[in-house]
Amino acid sequence: MRTGARITAFAAALAAAFGTAYGVGQGVGPVVAGPEPARHTVHSPDAGRETGDGHTGDHGAVAQEPGGLQVSDRGFTLDLRTQRIAADRPAELRFTVTDDRTGRKVTEYRREHGKELHLVVASRDLSTYRHLHPQRAADGTWSTPVNLPEAGGYRVFADFVPRSGAPDGLTLGADLAVSGAADPAPLPPASATARVDGYEVTLEGSLKPGASRELTLSVSKDGRPVTDLQPYLGAYGHLVALRAGDLAHLHVHPNGEPGDGTTRPGPEVSFSATAPSQGSYRLFLDFRHGDTVRTAAFTVTTDGAPAPTAPQQDGGHPETEGDGHTH
Repeated sequence: MRTGARITAFAAALAAAFGTAYGVGQGVGPVVAGPEPARHTVHSPDAGRETGDGHTGDHGAVAQEPGGLQVSDRGFTLDLRTQRIAADRPAELRFTVTDDRTGRKVTEYRREHGKELHLVVASRDLSTYRHLHPQRAADGTWSTPVNLPEAGGYRVFADFVPRSGAPDGLTLGADLAVSGAADPAPLPPASATARVDGYEVTLEGSLKPGASRELTLSVSKDGRPVTDLQPYLGAYGHLVALRAGDLAHLHVHPNGEPGDGTTRPGPEVSFSATAPSQGSYRLFLDFRHGDTVRTAAFTVTTDGAPAPTAPQQDGGHPETEGDGHTH
């Protein structure tokens, strides 16, 4: 075959090959990169050791990832059996925690703050918040009653320490749909004051990305400091922080505990918290007084201490069911 003929034949074959590849590509769709693997916290050598406040020691973590963004982490999976409920109607949430290594439901937990597992339910707009304490059946199935007033998307957070496999504890999250006519509320403005049921709670301190900061909350009633707060979950207050936007769950540690000889029962309750990024966060303080648990809520930004604004009526406190707690 002459040189010109050989080149012509080669070009024709090459064109045919590209034509075939294009046809196959059109049939199966483009190839896209998979999601990046989830990042995990790098813990200090003290991670996993239980501290006096009932938490495990991860204060020295090199990089603390927020919890609740994943349904599975470090070999455990949150299986939310109830994935949809109706707004403003009594319902029951049911879920399990599965050990991925064995495929079995987890039935043994270490108690943290007096409970084997803490359950938080929050709406995507952070206007509704519940701190629940579900009951566990012998087979490892958890359940709790709940009534959520507004329709829309919610996030369910399970905070627990399995007896084996993840000694520093886990916070897993799953989505919950609440049916009805949804009308998301804007995030309340940053404020250093919240009022709930006749109590006024003031906040001092700020969040800084990548650095531990102290947050001090002071409780007063009728203009007088409350100096006889009652212990609740092993402390004089319990603080949950959620990042606006994706509802990342921050680990917040109380500074001191009842009976340690230095921590007073009010009016101040202090915590240490680290923000993982710039942005706005919603803080929910649970405190117990007069045998009733109440919740005060604040919006905080990482730009510095929150600037006081006009106090929100009924506290900046979120929509609650009764006292907002189930025990």
